[in-house]
Amino acid sequence: MKRRMLTIAAACVLAAGVGLPAPAQDYPTQNIKMIISFGPGGGSDIIGRIVSQRLQEKLGQSVVVENRAGAGGMIGVDIVAKAPPDGYTIGLAAAGALSSNIHLYPSMPFNPEKDLAPVTMLAIIPFFLVAHPSQPGTLKELIAAAKAKPGALAVGYGGNGSTMHLAGELFNMMAGVKLQPVPYKGSGPVSTDVLGGQVPLGVVDVPSAIAHVRSGKMRALAVTSKRRIVAAPEVPTFEEAGVPGYEAIGWFGTVAPANTPAAIIQRIHRETVAALQDPEIRERALAAGAEPFTNTPQEFAALIREETRKWAEVIRTANIKLQ
Repeated sequence: MKRRMLTIAAACVLAAGVGLPAPAQDYPTQNIKMIISFGPGGGSDIIGRIVSQRLQEKLGQSVVVENRAGAGGMIGVDIVAKAPPDGYTIGLAAAGALSSNIHLYPSMPFNPEKDLAPVTMLAIIPFFLVAHPSQPGTLKELIAAAKAKPGALAVGYGGNGSTMHLAGELFNMMAGVKLQPVPYKGSGPVSTDVLGGQVPLGVVDVPSAIAHVRSGKMRALAVTSKRRIVAAPEVPTFEEAGVPGYEAIGWFGTVAPANTPAAIIQRIHRETVAALQDPEIRERALAAGAEPFTNTPQEFAALIREETRKWAEVIRTANIKLQ
């Protein structure tokens, strides 16, 4: 009887093990899915695909990319948040879904801090504050003009609740001015209208404006990052141009479901960081308008918390609400 019970117990243990993920040290043993929470063709998609290709080479398993755009990036990130925490579903998520959206929408299908495991940032996306040549030539002159006639100047941006929108509102708060916000569907149309003089100012991503800035048809008054960017080293930062402490960048990174084993997180982190240190990959990322930037999972989590607090104040002060 005792021998029979031991045999049954052993069989139960074996049966219970069927379908469980392989130990972290054996990871990966099957294909990995990377969910990109934006449509194909943009900077985040380009970098996500570059990284996925390198992960595939280093991990020895196929990394299948799926674009799941919509709802400010939340549709794709929600898929990751609800996936099994086994390392076989990872995602590319941006600032909106991970920090600001929780204060913009009445409800979210996931909690960024509780339902996701940050792996690493991938890149930052600075923005330009651009102006038609008929407008003030420097940021200090713009601030003086805006204070002289509050509400007289308009600023275009790509999408209500986008980081570009919030960057404009942060400028209003920190400079003590009131530029009238004008929403567009993307940076491209904003750049086009600034170029044609339909709107005097715009907060736009670098790729949509850089050619016009270089040709002199559009003026970049400042870049929203803490440091000047490689693509336009002649453009000052907001801090240099007269708004101390200002920073408002778009960013995106890799996340996994919460409770994914630490060893798997570290493996994905190590290979991702190595990929973005490759000079060829960095060059391709810069050409896509993004500056590669990596950090540890702990640093990425801290950044998400910091950005969440920062944008909460801006959203509350500007009374921005989305449905």
